[in-house]
Amino acid sequence: MSGRRTLVTERHSPTATQSAAMMPQAEAAASPRNVKRQLKLSKPSASSLLIVAAVFIFMVGAFVSFDSWRTNRAAEAAAKKMTSTSVHTERLQNNDKQDEAPATTAPTGSDIRNYTVAPSKPRLLTIPKIGVTARILPEGVTKDGSLAAPGNVHDAGWYTSSSLPGTPGAMLLDGHVSSWTTNGVFYDLKKLVPGDIISVERGDGKVLRYKVVKSQKYDASSVDMQAAATPVAPGTPGLNLITCTGKVKPGTSDFSERLIVFTKQIN
Repeated sequence: MSGRRTLVTERHSPTATQSAAMMPQAEAAASPRNVKRQLKLSKPSASSLLIVAAVFIFMVGAFVSFDSWRTNRAAEAAAKKMTSTSVHTERLQNNDKQDEAPATTAPTGSDIRNYTVAPSKPRLLTIPKIGVTARILPEGVTKDGSLAAPGNVHDAGWYTSSSLPGTPGAMLLDGHVSSWTTNGVFYDLKKLVPGDIISVERGDGKVLRYKVVKSQKYDASSVDMQAAATPVAPGTPGLNLITCTGKVKPGTSDFSERLIVFTKQIN
């Protein structure tokens, strides 16, 4: 036998006595009282919950503020495109021939039914209280910056730089009050009061309903076009209608005042 020493490592299992001694410790750790204490410690503290709630509220407020800012910027941009605020009820047409009066022949029922637009755009305006069912034609501004009105006194015009129906912001519609020979689509707009209902049908057939909130008259030279392009109820899509009112200015075919009816979407 050589003088080399061999090390033998032995793995010892706990004896029955040791196992019995360890069991009370394990049972104590797993006792209902200790488990409950551990669960309590794992729950978030009240201060943590308050911090989470505060962060959530801040984020919601920031989103609302951003949405309002975006809406206001869009309204300002739309208003800036209208350097003048006239709706030349008797003269103005789409082609800027301001010396021509708008047409006065009312569209037939077939004309209205067959009128089509893109799915997201406004197609038909209905105001039951004053008996209005009218096509909505796309309009912009004239060469002098005035808000253009439709070429027919029986049609409404959608200002294309304003909002689409059902989207954030306000949709702005304008229309004639009258011609020299007949009443226009918005002749009775002055009769609307808060609570009256207006409907707009889109090109895809979806109908959106709006409730009148208020009406406001302006001198023709000082119309608040930013208000006209802004929803009356912040955060809710709006529909604003504008037309002429007041008296005809001597020697012209223009009116002395403008009327804006402000509404908010309800569905």
